[in-house]
Amino acid sequence: MSNPDGELPAEAKAIIAEEEELLRRVLASVEAARHRGASRNQETQGLVAQLQVLRDEAATAPVADLPHLLHQMNQARALLERQETALLPEVSAPYFAHLRVDGPTGIRDYLLGRTSFADASADVRIIDWRFAPVARVFYRYGEGDSYEEYFGERLSEGTVEVRRLVVIDRGQLTRIQSGMLVLARTAEGTWRMMGSGPASQLTGGGTGTAVRPGQLGVGEGITRREGMLDVTAMLDAEQFEAVSVAADEPLLVLGSAGSGKTTVALHRLAKIAFDDHARYPESRMKVIVPEEGLARLSRRLLAPLGLGKVSVETLDGWAATAARVSFGAKAIKQWEDTPPLVSKLKRHPALRRALAARLGVPRSSSATSLSRLRKRLAEIFTDRRFLEGVVAHSNGDLPLTAVDETVRHTMLQIATPLAQELEGVDPERLQTLDGKSLESDTPDELAGTLDLEDLPLLLFLRAQAGSLGAVGRLVHVVLDEVEDFSLVELFVVGKLLGEARSCTLAGDEMQQTSTSFAGWPAVLAELGIRDAATCRLQVSYRCPRPVTELARKVLGSQATTAAPQAGREGAPVGLHHFPDEAQAYLFIGEALRDLMEREPHASIAVIASGPEQARTFHRVVADMSARLVLEGDFSFEPGVDVTDVDNVKGLEFDYVVIPDATAWAYPAHDEARRRLHIAITRTSHQLWVVSAGVRSPLLAGA
Repeated sequence: MSNPDGELPAEAKAIIAEEEELLRRVLASVEAARHRGASRNQETQGLVAQLQVLRDEAATAPVADLPHLLHQMNQARALLERQETALLPEVSAPYFAHLRVDGPTGIRDYLLGRTSFADASADVRIIDWRFAPVARVFYRYGEGDSYEEYFGERLSEGTVEVRRLVVIDRGQLTRIQSGMLVLARTAEGTWRMMGSGPASQLTGGGTGTAVRPGQLGVGEGITRREGMLDVTAMLDAEQFEAVSVAADEPLLVLGSAGSGKTTVALHRLAKIAFDDHARYPESRMKVIVPEEGLARLSRRLLAPLGLGKVSVETLDGWAATAARVSFGAKAIKQWEDTPPLVSKLKRHPALRRALAARLGVPRSSSATSLSRLRKRLAEIFTDRRFLEGVVAHSNGDLPLTAVDETVRHTMLQIATPLAQELEGVDPERLQTLDGKSLESDTPDELAGTLDLEDLPLLLFLRAQAGSLGAVGRLVHVVLDEVEDFSLVELFVVGKLLGEARSCTLAGDEMQQTSTSFAGWPAVLAELGIRDAATCRLQVSYRCPRPVTELARKVLGSQATTAAPQAGREGAPVGLHHFPDEAQAYLFIGEALRDLMEREPHASIAVIASGPEQARTFHRVVADMSARLVLEGDFSFEPGVDVTDVDNVKGLEFDYVVIPDATAWAYPAHDEARRRLHIAITRTSHQLWVVSAGVRSPLLAGA
């Protein structure tokens, strides 16, 4: 439904007028405060000068005068810090929600933002969503509801009269959502009434309103994503309760794809840092995720929450840094192309249990040196009987061929490097005609290397001895997509947390990219957590109903008993089949070109089953500036990203096309089910599933 400005209902016009007048008052008030701040700069300079004088006096003062001087210095420093932290709201977007309550003090308006600001003379109150008690009313109650909340020890009762989400872009009001009513400002400056949706919706979908199954989009995608509602304003009551869990209590956030797990985890981190910055400094908080794409997205999401300095690392990056610091090594020669079966064995829960039974605790600190522990690992991974035991206890998850492959790979790694064997030979004689070293592109290249999967194992062995060296303790850690963490990685993180165990774990066992997930009790046990507050997010906000239904069908017997609730209806899934790959790719290429012409601001992902398939398809669309992303280096800009399943965990796009939904890529296997499920659930708007030759049996009946 769409109405020109002149045909808007009187109620809609009144809402627009009220919100625009409120924004005008806020901007004028902030601007006045900014002018007052200019004169405050002179006061700041005076405090700095006063502090310098006091320091000079303290350097030569008698001991008896020092307490008085130090007290004055502390007072001056406190005043200075207070002025430095008195930030004003950004005039481009000072707030993102409007709450009006009729409470004990009468009718009052509160605006939710990221910085607290008040101007009683202008009747302006901007509250910080992270800590202001009244923010709980916004997240827990709807318009017209009666509320009852304790603010400290005082019980406050009242009624929610107005609860609206707003979008302010460059200081201009562009969107208002009040219950089911959605109002949007057009590019010409007029207002229209849009089709409505659930007020608790976390994401706004694609750039258009795609409803036709035979076409990607409908050509309405001309609105930039800056017009989307602020995700902080859209936390539902269940999510806000999770965000508000006490900082010293471990929290496990479970939910299906698109239920807001990452949103909850990062907002909780922001709230903890804001509530008690002294105890939880950003420098000792960390976010660890499996893949680079999710790391980049997490950094982008943390920046507007005021946590741009929090370290966000991938599992591999974190392990590599921690290993270098722990062992005091300037560099560790790593091998990044571990054979899949070897990698799987080294990350499997069965290996964790076998290691605990075999190794015990090192008796001396010298036994935990890098060279000693590398030797112990080499002994383990060349012991066939030990490895056969690991395979036997993997419940059929590891084939016996993993033993031979692990032994062969390890023997190449522990061999003497060729350069060391030929030490003393003229270096020029050790160069090939193409300028490479003799061992390049040969098995000899593995000599002296460690697999990426070995680094957590080395840290695990060292942590068992009670010390990780100079690796700093953490006051809080967020582990996102925690079902993809190995047990040894979790053990090491637990040691870095110490006794506090302050952490947020976000995950969904249905989205794991391997079959070695050991279960939530094992996850908590490795972190040293006896019990954790658990939040189960029931609504899938990202994906429309047709997508969630297909995703559940693909999982088959792997699906949970209770189906996730879909946040909204949406376009039917486009299922397209062709006799051969060339025809399928040509069809997709033409559809993408057409979509980009009509919706230039859409984000589109073509998610192939693997990197080679992604490279093959990318050649078809390279001329339309499509980006090939195989190392997680997403720009999150509009356009087409061609990637694979291993790169998209935790991400979302307006449109998703799966170009190779074939029996070869996705056979009737549990791991294939989970991988196809991940690809399907990346879309927030519309999905196409394309196959050629023999269609995947996982799509039977779809």
